[in-house]
Amino acid sequence: MTPKPDEIAQNDAGNAPLPSAAAAAPVGNSAVSVPVAEMVHLRGLADRARDYVEAASSANTRLAYASDWKHFSGWCRRQRLDMLPPDPQTVGLYITACATGEATGTPNAVGTIERRLSALSWNYAHRGQVLDRTDRHIATVMAGIRNTHGKPPRQKEAILPEDLLAMLETLDRGCLRGIRDRAMLLLGFAGGLRRSEIVGLDVGEAQSEDSRGWIEILDKGMVLNIRGKTGWREVEIGRGSSDATCPVVAVETWLKLARIAHGPLFRRVTGKGKAVGADQLNDKQVARLVKAAALAAGVRGDLSEDARGALFAGHSLRAGLASSAEVDERYVQKQLGHVSAEMTRRYQRRRDRFRVNLTKAAGL
Repeated sequence: MTPKPDEIAQNDAGNAPLPSAAAAAPVGNSAVSVPVAEMVHLRGLADRARDYVEAASSANTRLAYASDWKHFSGWCRRQRLDMLPPDPQTVGLYITACATGEATGTPNAVGTIERRLSALSWNYAHRGQVLDRTDRHIATVMAGIRNTHGKPPRQKEAILPEDLLAMLETLDRGCLRGIRDRAMLLLGFAGGLRRSEIVGLDVGEAQSEDSRGWIEILDKGMVLNIRGKTGWREVEIGRGSSDATCPVVAVETWLKLARIAHGPLFRRVTGKGKAVGADQLNDKQVARLVKAAALAAGVRGDLSEDARGALFAGHSLRAGLASSAEVDERYVQKQLGHVSAEMTRRYQRRRDRFRVNLTKAAGL
């Protein structure tokens, strides 16, 4: 019997209950038939396999995919369409509704629709079923959506060194929140870190449940051990030329004054700036910090406040390092954790612009 859409929506994270002995138990992207006599014996292994499947994607990705699945299930319920088995024609109608705004009230961006498609594939796979995204009902409609609604990527403005120095001056050095924010900005810039990587750091190895890595402070600098999509990598951050702008000193100061010796590195400051919580910050806090500090410092003051506010986010720190570091591109690529040099060049907003002038080279 086909499950009801609202029953599936309640299971939007892909964690289906263990099946009956005669049923197939979905593990990863396949279904493994479990004999009746072995069901109890394999129950623990099935639970561990499910844990490993979840660990293959980040918590933020799983939350986004769960939200997209819930959105799809709600749309199917309203249209009186079955979600299972996966039907390319139904999915084609759904992404059309997303593009036109009929499913969301306002039209979704192309990138959002592509993420929703990935979410559907991921959720179907966790139910032991396959969504064929190459089917003409999906592929052709998606191609038309890209041609009709596609726009050039809107890159965030790079925070350059002079911008960062001005932003640091807007922070209150006399309170814990200002000291913490100073360390976050300097560490994020010098490491070329993503916002999730900044807030996911622990003081030491495996000290919190949501850890994405930890720090090691050495005489000549700091080593960040970071878990990314492709595995673990080390990010080396040397000490700066001045204590006032050194990310290592900033982190050491934060740890000392906040009295943190174990657990998450960056935490919420409470009690009117006099107390420090136990849990790590949300990664959105980094984006808000970068935007607020850039506006307060007057970065890109030639634009209106609304236009400036849309330019800055957590990626501005990564782009700033890539655009500012006058070193061999290989070192920047390693620091950012990019697989290809082409990806690194996308982050270099100004450094190489017009360095090679083909107009003059052609004799004009």
